[in-house]
Amino acid sequence: MERLERRLGVPDAVVIGLGSMLGAGVFVVFAPATAAAGSGPALLGALALAGLVAFCNATSSARLAARYPESGGTYVYGRERLGPFAGFLAGWGFVVGKTASCAAMALTIGAYLWPGYPRPVAVAAVVAVTGVNLRGVHKTARVTRWLVAVTLGVLLLVALVGLLGGEFRPARLGDTVGEPGGDVFGGLGGAQGVGLLTAAGLLFFAFAGYARIATLGEEVREPDRTIPRAVPAALGLVLVIYLGLAVVTLAVLGPARLAGSAAPLAEVVDATGLTGLTWLVRAGATVAVLGVLLALVAGVGRTTLAMARRRDLPGGLAAVHPTYRVPHRAELAVAGVVILVVLAGDIRTAIGFSSCTVLVYYAITNAAALTLGPDPDRRLPVRALAGLGLAGCLLLAVTLPLASVLAGVAVLAVGALGYAVRRR
Repeated sequence: MERLERRLGVPDAVVIGLGSMLGAGVFVVFAPATAAAGSGPALLGALALAGLVAFCNATSSARLAARYPESGGTYVYGRERLGPFAGFLAGWGFVVGKTASCAAMALTIGAYLWPGYPRPVAVAAVVAVTGVNLRGVHKTARVTRWLVAVTLGVLLLVALVGLLGGEFRPARLGDTVGEPGGDVFGGLGGAQGVGLLTAAGLLFFAFAGYARIATLGEEVREPDRTIPRAVPAALGLVLVIYLGLAVVTLAVLGPARLAGSAAPLAEVVDATGLTGLTWLVRAGATVAVLGVLLALVAGVGRTTLAMARRRDLPGGLAAVHPTYRVPHRAELAVAGVVILVVLAGDIRTAIGFSSCTVLVYYAITNAAALTLGPDPDRRLPVRALAGLGLAGCLLLAVTLPLASVLAGVAVLAVGALGYAVRRR
């Protein structure tokens, strides 16, 4: 079996994790999450809850990735710890859900760059990032590093403008939207507690990028040391950034205005009267989402590679390029499917569907981590965190918008049926 080359250290892995996470939560999810939560305090509570569940998942992912340092993430962990079907279900959910997420990110790029013609721009973005990934994972890490630097610069600009522009009102943090959740989520936000859970499930979409570090496990140097350091470091940095920007946007716009905003960070700049900087924020949003897309395509390609090696997907997708040592056929196949979804789908449907299937993926991650037993080398209560992560993932998944839950369950059921037929 052809192996990928180990080239990534801790800084590279952290950068890829940051590039996978920064963008979706800041530029896409804050507004609908606020509408679901119903108030400023509830949004911050939902963000903290999503971060807690993500931390539990990150701890479990890091332990498993250090034990099984190969491409595939929970597809591999589920097979090794829970059996072939659990592994298949995790891999199927990840590939399908993250393919939809890739399409959502590409469409977001199109909407920011050329609102009148988002789909051609989205297709061009998919082609561009696939070309970078096919040149090798070290190229992916290098490009992601630049994208992360630009993104952090733009987010810092928004935070400073919001804090110093004269419209920062801390009292607005306690305001409400009106009816929590309204009709945006089919009535799920009608009860405040459920609305908070719905918001947390949507915000979890913004944290899921740390899995990219685990799915690149076969290309990380010293995985037993690198992965457990890189995953919590990337997650912690992103949580701090999200909390800071959530406070700024709430204090400048207020929950009601934030809930109805299509581009919250650009609107923060507009609210201060510095409208000339809006174009810079929109450009930064494009760069941030491009970084997410770059890492997403790489991660889905690696999971496809792992599934193809075990014949859960066509075996031809397991090929590794002789020069660049990347799963070129898997990445080309993923890019082709993403382009089809871009041409036929829309952003909202893709995000909700992706959140549901990815939460199922992480539920299997935590279930697999529970079989590892206690870890004497760690001070954290790893088994308790795995159990909390399992319960949290399932709870957030079932409180997502009903259409997203039904679509996710249906696709997982189709995959399970296909698996059963093939086994017979």
